[in-house]
Amino acid sequence: MATLFQGLGLVTPLSSSNSFESNKLLHPSRTCRSISERKDGIFVVRSDARVSQLLKRRARTHDLLVTNAVATQGGSFVASTSKPGHELLLFEALREGLEEEMERDPCVCVMGEDVGHYGGSYKVTKDLATKFGDLRVLDTPIAENSFTGMGIGAAMTGLRPVVEGMNMGFLLLAFNQISNNCGMLHYTSGGQFKIPIVIRGPGGVGRQLGAEHSQRLESYFQSIPGIQMVACSTPYNAKGLMKAAIRSENPVILFEHVLLYNLKERIPDEEYVLSLEEAEMVRPGEHVTILTYSRMRYHVMQAAKTLVNKGYDPEVIDIRSLKPFDLHTIGNSVKKTHRVLIVEECMRTGGIGASLTAAITENFHDYLDAPVVCLSSQDVPTPYAGTLEEWTVVQPPQIVTAVEQLCQ
Repeated sequence: MATLFQGLGLVTPLSSSNSFESNKLLHPSRTCRSISERKDGIFVVRSDARVSQLLKRRARTHDLLVTNAVATQGGSFVASTSKPGHELLLFEALREGLEEEMERDPCVCVMGEDVGHYGGSYKVTKDLATKFGDLRVLDTPIAENSFTGMGIGAAMTGLRPVVEGMNMGFLLLAFNQISNNCGMLHYTSGGQFKIPIVIRGPGGVGRQLGAEHSQRLESYFQSIPGIQMVACSTPYNAKGLMKAAIRSENPVILFEHVLLYNLKERIPDEEYVLSLEEAEMVRPGEHVTILTYSRMRYHVMQAAKTLVNKGYDPEVIDIRSLKPFDLHTIGNSVKKTHRVLIVEECMRTGGIGASLTAAITENFHDYLDAPVVCLSSQDVPTPYAGTLEEWTVVQPPQIVTAVEQLCQ
């Protein structure tokens, strides 16, 4: 039986493959009239931070998304035309994974605001309504509590809904449905119902989106029993985690960062599915373990370049699975380096870093040569002013300084 172990070692049962399975409702897709595509300006962010404008027409504000710090990972991100596979932006990789699963399983459906013919606020569901029909790509009213609850009910009947929050901050309106229904119904029904639902959407600190649109809800949802949480950071793991989340028998929250949607990478042509409970070794090292996820992965890799030039050898791990933590991968790294730095965009108080610090201290205290250090966002509402916004989020120079102090 899959389990979630987090923070202070609490264990929560998740769905078992032996659970009662309700009759599945199949919604056949119907043909929809085609609509003209919106020709919005799109900027491509490559792994070496070069930006190219694909369309000369000026884009709307939410299309102009460029990451602050995007560093290469030992050359593994650099695309080459001679390599097999195909290049995709991160939002395109999410769409490809979703489309493949909808083709594979007629029980997979999508619901949310503007997910239909508009294609989603960040175009993750573009053209899916035309291909699969309005029953499987369902536009909803602006009522997060209603359509999230509807998705949970659909999952109870045997469907596999993918619920999109136009912005993760809006899902606070559905917190009751996510906590009291989505995470607990398998247990409270005595195993009669499984809730194979995916809740996904953009979050994180963007480009002057203001406090209400810069929420990081990982800290809110991590304490809910029965829910898994993952965060994608590259086109490759975005597609792999999307497919794994849809196939999971448990409710999964997939966190996508608003500034990573236009990150480009070459991914395999053949099908692949990633584990929802495994971290990714981004850069092997010997001197210090740096644990991070989502956008901060690129801040860390930029800092790693500076650290290498200064003679340090950091080991960088993208934890990816925010609940449960991959304590096997993390533990092996701690036993090797004996020093841990956590870098997150989440808030410091009650954030993912706080839970991860507790888990490491409890399980690997004897292997530590120094206290665990955690760099987090400041506990303040995200300012609208760009300069102030940057001050609230961890920047690469802070990471370099923290490693230097840890390794003294």
